[in-house]
Amino acid sequence: MFTRRLQGKRFLVACLHTSRRVQNSRKVIEKFKLADIGEGITECEIIKWNVKPQAVIQAFDPLCEVQSDKASVEITSPFDGVVTELLVQEGQVAKVGSNLCLIEVVKEAAIGISPNVAEPVNTSSNPDTNSLPTIESEQEPGSSKEFASAPRRKHPMDPTFTPDTKSNSPIYATPSVRHIARQRGVDLSQLAPGSGKDGRIERRDIDDYLAGAATTGAPVALQDDQDVVVELGRTRHSMWKAMEKSLHIPHFGYSTTLDLTTLHGLLPSLNANIPPHFLPPSVIPTLPLAVSPSSVYPPSPPPEVPPSGQYTRLTYLPFLLKTLAKSMLEWPLFRASITTTDPSSKPTLTIRPHSDISVALSTPNGLYTPTIQSADSHSMYALSSQLKYLSHLGRQIPCGLTPKEMPKRGGTLTVSNVGAIGAGDFAAPVLVPGGGVAIVALGRAKWVWDVDRGDGSGERRLKLGVSWSADHRVIEGAELAAFVECWRGYVENPARLIADSV
Repeated sequence: MFTRRLQGKRFLVACLHTSRRVQNSRKVIEKFKLADIGEGITECEIIKWNVKPQAVIQAFDPLCEVQSDKASVEITSPFDGVVTELLVQEGQVAKVGSNLCLIEVVKEAAIGISPNVAEPVNTSSNPDTNSLPTIESEQEPGSSKEFASAPRRKHPMDPTFTPDTKSNSPIYATPSVRHIARQRGVDLSQLAPGSGKDGRIERRDIDDYLAGAATTGAPVALQDDQDVVVELGRTRHSMWKAMEKSLHIPHFGYSTTLDLTTLHGLLPSLNANIPPHFLPPSVIPTLPLAVSPSSVYPPSPPPEVPPSGQYTRLTYLPFLLKTLAKSMLEWPLFRASITTTDPSSKPTLTIRPHSDISVALSTPNGLYTPTIQSADSHSMYALSSQLKYLSHLGRQIPCGLTPKEMPKRGGTLTVSNVGAIGAGDFAAPVLVPGGGVAIVALGRAKWVWDVDRGDGSGERRLKLGVSWSADHRVIEGAELAAFVECWRGYVENPARLIADSV
């Protein structure tokens, strides 16, 4: 660039290019839509907004948290700008593809100028100075300069992130506590954060609040003698709709018992040899080794296990999952999922290379079915860690399960461990669309007298009742019975797993 005098005026002339471009800023309202966050998900509930109207936001800053029937997901902003309006409020349900909020962004539009045209600039009071003046363009409120001056918000996962203590605390409470609060006319926002874990509001918090109100004479509306209408939450509403859709699947059932006596005798040995990385630090043996295995070259480090995935003893469930996964390798039909096709064409099956097993998980938020992908490639110790970790995530309020634990395509077979709650032997599990081709409900293992064993006098054996439901559009009754017998061969003779690993 250089300056040129022409009839007493100074001009700025471009000498490197034959044309110039001037940037014209304009503000545009962008509609932020709810994207497709999972297969089969058509709507989500807005759990929490992380921004307020007129708040400045940067790209990838967290906008809101949504809850589907599969998992809770944090949605980030794709724009830099100002949030002008929230179109869906917390607690409301939004359809996939609908607008969630409006964001005002500044876009730069380039306007071409004819070549060799001089552009006048402001001059200083001294016309003889050779220094170039500073050019400052006027900024409108809400322009890009205003955005740049606002401090950038740190992501909650940033190690240096500190929560804003001035913002409203999230309300964490179980459905039963919310029900009691509605009955007694208590606003839970006045009690957050509560005295429970992670600020969860407990029943004692409500009792203490009412006791304090009674002491100060504040009026409290009690509705113990009135009917209460409870609106179904997002997860239970999704369960309602899924059960209605399940009527379109022709079910057939099959029940039998498995003998766990041999496995029961193996558990003490298996529990005594849990790999150290699955154990809590407080129980890891600390005896020094006489000879170090790392004297020449250190062995590969074990996989990292979160504290919520550590345990001290095995149960029957990891073994049952492992043997199911091996049986599914022998029976590709149970690794199949129905391919979504055009209604006018013939349906097809997709056979997966590994055993993907979903596990029914009862949580304070409702029923979820996280998936253990490639269960056949995991050891029983790793499966036990996965189960404990998934249970920990499911107990969080709101639910901590993410699309990683609940992928778009779930398992081809589902396991429901109803025996862990009640004392029942058998059940009638229900298949839902997209839930695989079969589901098995495990009862409670019980010691019984088996008159068919021994020398005729019978033997005391540990038996487990299992109940199956299968999609009769895909699986025949004889095929399910044969598959269960294949599974029985591994469960009742666990030594077969040793032969497969050597």
